Amino acid sequence: MARYVLKRLLMTVPVLMGISLIIFTVMSLSPGSPARLFLGERAEESAVHELNEKLGFNDPFMIKYLRYMSRAARGDFGLSYKTKLPVVKEILTRFPTTAKLALLAMLISSALSIPLGVLCAIKQYSAFDSAIMVLALIFVAMPAFWLGLLLILLFSLHLGWLPVAGAESWRHFILPAATLALVNVAVDLRMTRSTMLEVIRQDYIRTARAKGVPERRIIVRHALRNAMMPVVTSIGINLGMLLGGTIVTEAVFGMPGLGSLLLSSIRMKDIPMVMGCVLFLSFTFSLVTLAVDLSYGFFDPRIRVAYGRKP
Repeated sequence: MARYVLKRLLMTVPVLMGISLIIFTVMSLSPGSPARLFLGERAEESAVHELNEKLGFNDPFMIKYLRYMSRAARGDFGLSYKTKLPVVKEILTRFPTTAKLALLAMLISSALSIPLGVLCAIKQYSAFDSAIMVLALIFVAMPAFWLGLLLILLFSLHLGWLPVAGAESWRHFILPAATLALVNVAVDLRMTRSTMLEVIRQDYIRTARAKGVPERRIIVRHALRNAMMPVVTSIGINLGMLLGGTIVTEAVFGMPGLGSLLLSSIRMKDIPMVMGCVLFLSFTFSLVTLAVDLSYGFFDPRIRVAYGRKP
């Protein structure tokens, strides 16, 4: 197990290097310069050139990239062009808000999608199944920013139940988490339904029913547990995507998370901050996928045997 975990962590190194090269290339080749964005369009060209030289922006591409990667390998991700603060400090300050939002959205999505997916599989082709699947298609096709605006109009402006923006209390997380969750519910629900339908048609399920095992026990202890591996994979991937995909939602609800920090840094061409955020989110996504792989042993005894553990 330890060798497997170490191997997976080492595999993230070339992945992160490839991501860093792509992001650094895109940021370097995009039009404009950080000095021009900070000083404004009316600033003198000499002042812009001087600030770009100070930031190292005018150096050749490979020199800038290799210099950045050599510092990053030592844990130094540089200073933000905008705030002059360490990138790591800014990320660690903003990440808890994003993590809370992503985890809450995942919990809401799982609490809705798994039970509804099981019920849809049990009641296949019923009116309940058809209605839920239609709603799932509607939410999966709905843009997150548009759904967020609708929720703000209804629950904040019209009913006045929940705040519009900020992250000061748990009430501020309800609407953005619901926005992210409702979009993911559709995906996880369809996954749960399809895997449950495949499992409940297996021979051992028919055998259990022939032996007189109660239907609830068959569904919970036999069918659902064996159907959970693809669902857990989907939920884990969605969690990783939520950690890096809350940019639009955080912008709509004015939340001071990592997504809004990344968006503002891209606008200001703050290369150290953009690089730090992307690498941090990429590494976090790798850890989430590793945790999902390790969780397979809980659902499948054969995997525990492969790792040298008794089922």
